[in-house]
Amino acid sequence: MSVLEAIKHYKKGKDNNTIDDRIHAGFIVEEKPKSVVSEAYRTLRTNIQYSSFDKEIRTIAVTSAEMAEGKSTVAGNIALTFAQSDKKVILVDCDLRKPSVHKNFKASNLVGISEILIGKVSIEEAVQKRNDNLYFLTSGKIPPNPSEMLASSAMSNLIEELKKRYDFVVLDTAPIKAVTDAQILSTKVEGTILVVRAAVTKRDAVIEAKNLLDKVGANIIGAVLHAVENTRGKYSNYYGNEEDKE
Repeated sequence: MSVLEAIKHYKKGKDNNTIDDRIHAGFIVEEKPKSVVSEAYRTLRTNIQYSSFDKEIRTIAVTSAEMAEGKSTVAGNIALTFAQSDKKVILVDCDLRKPSVHKNFKASNLVGISEILIGKVSIEEAVQKRNDNLYFLTSGKIPPNPSEMLASSAMSNLIEELKKRYDFVVLDTAPIKAVTDAQILSTKVEGTILVVRAAVTKRDAVIEAKNLLDKVGANIIGAVLHAVENTRGKYSNYYGNEEDKE
């Protein structure tokens, strides 16, 4: 599994907190578009665009092995970066157990994909607008059966409908080791990205996450190494070649 990009650890403000520690602070590609970190996200955007020679990838799922690895931060910045390239983008909160998109965007979560999937509201009634190019769907009410809801034909139909309306669709999913949700969604999109928190995520956890995705035939575009202290090194084989020998 190749590393698509290494995202430098971003410290914000005098208190030295990271953007992950201050979840309501916003996204760096909006706040500091000329920063090194924002440039890394633009490189990541390019790497995603060129990850497939045969077919343009327009629907992706973003997951991580475990919690607190920065997947929602990465998913949001990916969506914003594509929107900045004049693409019409929608970010969908598919973490129906611990949703965060509404918190990150300081938005209402009264209705979202849960209500769309049960036919309570239409897509138009649930979609919210961040800017002229970026739209988002929150989770809505947390359902008692997230996996079954995400595995439904209604979810497949929703993704296909969003693909007709938007140039790029980003699904923020639950951590893959915890529940099957990310596995399910990875079979419904054209590519999956695994977020790995540098110096925190254990190698065994990454290997297990990759194996879970491979088990369902997911198209793993690659990994994003997040919160790296030093990006000078080469990370193309950070978790890659040795695991293939397992």
